[in-house]
Amino acid sequence: MLTLKQSTELCSLLADSSRQRLLLLLEVHALSATELTEITGLAQSRVSTHLSRLKAAGLVQAEKSEGSAVYSARPLHGPAAGLWQSLRSQLDDAQTGADQERAEQVLRARSKGQTWAESVAGRMERHYSPGRTWEATAHALIGVIQLGAVLDLASGDGVFAELIAPRCQQLTCVEISDTVLAAARRRLAGHLNIHLQQGDIHALPFEAARFDTVFALHALAYSAEPAAVIAEAHRVLKPNGTLIVAALAAHPHVETVRAYDHRNQGIKAEALAAMLNSAGFEVALCAVTSQETRPPYFDVITAVARR
Repeated sequence: MLTLKQSTELCSLLADSSRQRLLLLLEVHALSATELTEITGLAQSRVSTHLSRLKAAGLVQAEKSEGSAVYSARPLHGPAAGLWQSLRSQLDDAQTGADQERAEQVLRARSKGQTWAESVAGRMERHYSPGRTWEATAHALIGVIQLGAVLDLASGDGVFAELIAPRCQQLTCVEISDTVLAAARRRLAGHLNIHLQQGDIHALPFEAARFDTVFALHALAYSAEPAAVIAEAHRVLKPNGTLIVAALAAHPHVETVRAYDHRNQGIKAEALAAMLNSAGFEVALCAVTSQETRPPYFDVITAVARR
């Protein structure tokens, strides 16, 4: 018998189309996470998370094969299996047929001796490869730029500052919280070209035309008046200076962002571009450039604007 909590968790587990697709595939084939990613088109991180939950519920099992895990559906037993069997008998969807066809193609390719790169060609961004991360790419790109005098708005505990400091002539970090600034001082103690400043991003404590580059990476999320932040960035930039913004696109997920103390629900790319133009910037880029890989899959806007 199930408690109400167990029943709710079980219904939540199977109330996901991606997990149902994986179960249907694994009833027919034994497949690796990489192969499931290729078949379904889901991000590998999402596939791995779904497999972990299905395995914990006793619906999926994993066996080692040539050093990697191969997954398959377990024989039906227990509450989870009973509910799945009931749902399974009623399923009739074109997507399941397409998945099975794609699985057959993947299994045929398995025996052709493809290299890893060949097997994921066209979908590499969905697959893990040792050392091939966005962090590693960022470090490589940072190495070829010179940023001059830089201002980092709402700089937090200095993670980004630590990354760019070697490429800055001088780096100033503005953060409103004493506690967060203390953590930043500990992290950045070895960098002599960094100055930490407590301050409000709506009223920056700096003279006009001081900085070559201003970063506002998710700073706008903590503002009820993002136009004021952009206007201040324009004021403190030198002529031809650059403002770089990363911001959440407008979204409905109020409860999710409340836990992170956000002051707004993101911004539309068109509205951000209008704010930049109104402040006197020349906008080189302002568009959604990525989507997060975990629920609720926030879109992220990148903006580059010059004074």
